[in-house]
Amino acid sequence: MIRLRSVYVTNILLFIFLSLKHFAFAQNENLEYHNFDLTSQLKFRNIGPAIGGGRVSSVVGIPNNPNVYYIGSAGGGIFKTTDGGFSWKAIFEKEPVSSIGDIELAPSNPNLIWVGTGESNIRNNVLNGKGVYYSPDAGATWKCMGLTDVGQISKIIINPNNPDIVFVAALGHAWGPNIDRGLYKTIDGGKTWKKVLFVNDTTGVSDIAMQPDNPEIMLAGTWQVVRYPWALNDGGDGSGIYQSKDGGDTWKKINEGIPKGLLGRIS
Repeated sequence: MIRLRSVYVTNILLFIFLSLKHFAFAQNENLEYHNFDLTSQLKFRNIGPAIGGGRVSSVVGIPNNPNVYYIGSAGGGIFKTTDGGFSWKAIFEKEPVSSIGDIELAPSNPNLIWVGTGESNIRNNVLNGKGVYYSPDAGATWKCMGLTDVGQISKIIINPNNPDIVFVAALGHAWGPNIDRGLYKTIDGGKTWKKVLFVNDTTGVSDIAMQPDNPEIMLAGTWQVVRYPWALNDGGDGSGIYQSKDGGDTWKKINEGIPKGLLGRIS
């Protein structure tokens, strides 16, 4: 009797399973037939923070950790979340500059943070940058590492194999010629800097990139630009693309394949 009852229960469970499977298949067919958008009910929501400093200029997170993010704003410093955006904390409010151009975490250690001040979207209300900053403890403390007269900083690149090797792309002062424009490199964690790329005093470096599997290969975009309260002198012979094959020590302008005529901002 017990054996017959077990067989009976098993048959009932098998029937229920097959029925549910058939139902799911029919539902999928129905969805496909009507071409329903399964994402139509997903909505974006504002996760903050409430920044009194204009637009967000830089966002960076930690790979494989969706809870930690840093955002920098055009005039409101840096905010950090450790709970996926449910709460935010200002972590750059005691420094003498509030405009952020770029935030980068060392690929080998995300607690090592480099920040370039002075956003590179140089509108007529842009705030000036005051150098590059470094935090060894995930933003708990900061130290100015120099380059205080390079103007707006557009991009920072950190060598994935050696966090002491850092590149800083300086767009320059927004409001006039500036001989400190260009690309800077340190090999000692910011103790000393060397300018490795310079075009002219009205052309800065607008972006840099490093080949992921070979940090010896790099590209840099340059932008000839000067901002005035009433106008933007955008583009010129200084704008272009440069390549380095020796880890950023020397650079050569790429001419082949580049469109002729006036070039503006390169990204």
